[in-house]
Formats: sequence, structure tokens, C-alpha cells
Amino acid sequence: MKRVKQSFSTRMLMLALFLGVLAYFGVQAVRYIDDPLTTTLAYPYQVETGLELSGWVVRQERVLEDESGGLLRVERGEGERVGVGGTIAAVYSDQASLERQTEIDTLNSRIEQLQYAQSLALEAETTRKLDSQISQSILRYRSHLVADRLYDANEEASQLRALVTKRDYSDAGGMDINAQLQALQQQAQALQSQAAYSVRRITAPVAGLYSGIVDGYEAALTPEAVKEMTPAQLGAVTPADSGAARVGKLITGREWYYAAVMDVDDAEFIQRQHSLSLRFSKGVDQDLPVTLDSLGPQENGRVVALFRSSAYLQEVTLLRQQRAQVLYSVSEGIRVPKEAVRAERAYLTEENGLVSESGTGVYCVVGLMARFKPVEIIYSGNGFVLVRSTAESNTLRLRSGEEVIVSARGLFDGKILQ
Repeated sequence: MKRVKQSFSTRMLMLALFLGVLAYFGVQAVRYIDDPLTTTLAYPYQVETGLELSGWVVRQERVLEDESGGLLRVERGEGERVGVGGTIAAVYSDQASLERQTEIDTLNSRIEQLQYAQSLALEAETTRKLDSQISQSILRYRSHLVADRLYDANEEASQLRALVTKRDYSDAGGMDINAQLQALQQQAQALQSQAAYSVRRITAPVAGLYSGIVDGYEAALTPEAVKEMTPAQLGAVTPADSGAARVGKLITGREWYYAAVMDVDDAEFIQRQHSLSLRFSKGVDQDLPVTLDSLGPQENGRVVALFRSSAYLQEVTLLRQQRAQVLYSVSEGIRVPKEAVRAERAYLTEENGLVSESGTGVYCVVGLMARFKPVEIIYSGNGFVLVRSTAESNTLRLRSGEEVIVSARGLFDGKILQ
């Protein structure tokens, strides 16, 4: 009998525990159903709308050729502007002439450094200025290396060496500078007289931006030609094959173009937009403002769209066949869930005590109260909307970071939240 009593007691205890747990979850469920308060944070957001394209960068270009032979040394950087008659490259008759010119450049650099040192007033201010320039040059040199811009890094390294030399001479107190300067000038003059007939200059026939890349599309992809092309003709464009020695090319004018095949409906829709920009998949870090210049002949429901821009021409000198997005709409606002937006008549108490009526808005947790803040929907997305505040009062203006009520029962402006 004792064993039966223990078994019965244990069963009763387990039943009591089960009923207690069940009652707890029941109370929680009733509380949630009675007032299912859920909130989220509002935050700034931007939505960009555009179309994916694949096309060609088009420019007015003039190829520079030289068939005379010799050793070529280009004296212009990528994207550097050259005036009419400006030197683009030098052609040396043999290796000795090229080495002689390198030595002349080195001597001229040292002469310039000595002349700078000679003009220095040996004051602490001058020394501090040089130290600051050296520090900035080191930082620029490092950034060029990290970005893999080796040409810019080499140019910066030359400037850094010149600054360090000037700093050394500034500490020398001007001793023997005149003698060194005179000796270097004599050496440079002697070498220049020897090199007078061993070098030939290649100059710019027209003004433009220099580019060292010649890909063969310069004659085929011109703005005038692309305007008349059908999609099939643009797709069949091939580079020209030339055996001539190419020095590079000059990009003339101040505009560049982007040609891409589009559906007629998409092209006509883009044509009606007021603000367009191109975002290249690589090669350029920023969005470039463009306009739709022309639409070519229709072919099977498709056309060649030609976009035009005058911005950042020096940044697109190396681009040719590129994927890009044409962006036609950018919406910025405060992002909130769609469920949080309520279209209802709410009576709001302003700072001055006046009561106003509002239609569309969101409820926010302000202290222990729910406050209705009027907004305007500027974009509707998948499960969210972008809004901007329409309230004139600071207390009723929706701001980024506020706690927005997504769901709750019996909401009204000023309700005390438990």
C-alpha cells in the first residue's frame, strides 16, 4: 500500500507541473493577442532604378603612327592633355642615344634641385615645409602602390627623390652649391650638344587627350558611324589590323559616347527620363551623368541607343567594351515596413497646443506613448516603403533611428504603451 501511495503522489505532482506550464503559456498567448506590440527602427535608405546594358565606349580618336624606326620613349601619361605641337614622344637612333638622354634628364633634375637649394633661406620654416611635403609624397606613393597604379607610383617616386635631395641640400648650408651647379650645367650642355642630331620628336597634330592604347576600333567606332548602325551592324564590328608602328592616339573633342543595344520600348522609356547616369562595372569609380543622344534604326524590335557625356573624359580613355547600368531614378527616404504605414484620420496635438488632422503616417514610440507622425510615401518596394515626413512641428517629424510601431491594438495618438 505504501508503494501505491508514492506512485499516486508522483503522478499528481507531474500533473500539477504540466498544468502550471500550460497556464503560463496560455497567459502569454492571451497577452500577445490582446496587445501584439511589435516595433522596428526606421533608417535612411536609397533605391536606384535602372537597366543592365552591354555596349561600347565611343570617342573621336586619331591614331598616331611612326614607321621611321628607332627607340621610342613616350613622354605623356595616360589621359594627359596635349596642345597642338606638343611633344608626345621622342625617337632615338640607337641605345647609346637613349642612355645619353636618360643621363641628361638626371643631370637636369639635379640642377633643378641645386637651384632650389640655392634660393632657400635657411630657416626652420623652409625645413618644416619640406618635411611636410615629403610626408605627403610618401602617403601618395603608398596609395598608388595599393591601388596598383604603377605609372603614378613611378612619377611620385621621382618627385619624392627630388624632395629628399632638396631637404639634404637645405641642411648643407649652401656649401659648395655654386661649384656643383656649375659643373653639372657644363656636363648637361656637353651631352645635349652630342644628342642634337640623334633624337627626333613626335608632336601632336591636333589638341587632345593622349592614350597609349590602340585597339583597332578607332576608325570603326566613331559617333557619326554608330548613330546609323543597326544592332546587327554594331555586333559585327571588328578591329582593324595595321602593321604600322603605333605611338598611341589622341582623343579629340571633349565628349565621349556609350553605344548599347536595347529593346525599343526600353529605349523610348529611357528617352522620356530627365536625369540619367551610367555606372560602369569596372574602370570608373563614380556614376557618370549622361544624356540619350540618339536612337538608331529599328531592327527586330531593337535599336542602338547612343548615350553622350562630357564628364570625366580622362577617366574613360582605357575603356572600350563595357557592361554598365543606366540609372534613371534614385529615391532617398526613411525606410519602414509597409505594415507600419497607416492611412487613417488622426488628430495630433502640436507643440503650441493646437490640434491638427492627418491622414497617412506611422506610429512611433516616444517615451511611454505612441505618437502619430504624418509621412508621404515616395517609393514602394517589396515589403517596405520609403517615406519622408510632412510634419512642420519638430515633435511630430519622423527621423532616422526612431522606433516605429509595426503592429499593435487600439492605437491612437497619445496612447500610453504598457
